[in-house]
Amino acid sequence: MSLPKITVIGAGNVGATLAQRLVEQNLGNVVLVDIAEGVARGKALDLNQSAPVMGYTARVTGTAQYEETAGSDVIVVTSGSPRKPGMSRDDLLKINYEIVRSVVERAAKASPNAVIIVVTNPLDAMVYVALKASGFPKNRVLGMAGVLDSARFRTFLAEALNVSTSVVEATVLGGHGDDMVPCLPLARAAGIPVAQLLPAEVLEAIVQRTRQGGAEIVKLLQTGSAYYAPAASACRMVAAILRDEKAILPCAVWLEGAFGLHQQILGVPAILGRQGAEKVVEIALTAEDRGGLAKSAEAVRGLCQQIDQWWK
Repeated sequence: MSLPKITVIGAGNVGATLAQRLVEQNLGNVVLVDIAEGVARGKALDLNQSAPVMGYTARVTGTAQYEETAGSDVIVVTSGSPRKPGMSRDDLLKINYEIVRSVVERAAKASPNAVIIVVTNPLDAMVYVALKASGFPKNRVLGMAGVLDSARFRTFLAEALNVSTSVVEATVLGGHGDDMVPCLPLARAAGIPVAQLLPAEVLEAIVQRTRQGGAEIVKLLQTGSAYYAPAASACRMVAAILRDEKAILPCAVWLEGAFGLHQQILGVPAILGRQGAEKVVEIALTAEDRGGLAKSAEAVRGLCQQIDQWWK
């Protein structure tokens, strides 16, 4: 049986690492697209030469030509400018708006039945750009943020508890920015609410660290931003879609009334399957978390309104 076809746009750190994770799991053959064709082809060649050692059969094609992406099942957009120290995700709005609009228009034309996953920051706003640029049904355009932010939340909780991350469940909702909502009442370790295991001041510090998780890495790297965990998170979403898992994962999707939010993109739990975000899962939130979600939604709405002004 032939493998699915996955297009990864952008051969930088996130895109190349994602391509590696995808082929090592044999999730599909990957087309790695970058304006720097030599970079895409070189990384593809390197990955293909890893196959005999790692034992995977999936192949990577490096190119700058969107014709080679035709018929893709999933398109992952990682291209764009990364954050530098002192920058917010929102500082990237204008430059990445232009990049994401351009690449999505071309990729969507070549693969009209694909599911699009956006990784580029500012994440929620770039999902909105991809939705407008592709013209796809809203369930087939979504963004990777909640999986990553929840992974950071789980990591910090596990470290504080000195337990394996595998026993920690935690969810982050809202936009992929400083107003994201790490939901403490939903966080558990082996089913035990973390509020019973850690002091309130420790939990509050973890919430704040989660919100600044990306900035912490940017500050340490100085010349780039996170890519291992973002690539892993995008890979998890691709797997859920291609395997039709019906997995519930937090991701940026279009809302039509869920959580009291209408006509906008925001990070919430959704069932992921072969048709993309097949259903939003509305969960009970505390008044504090619901208020935080509304605040986050307002911040994302402002970015999308700016995009509407630029759109011609």
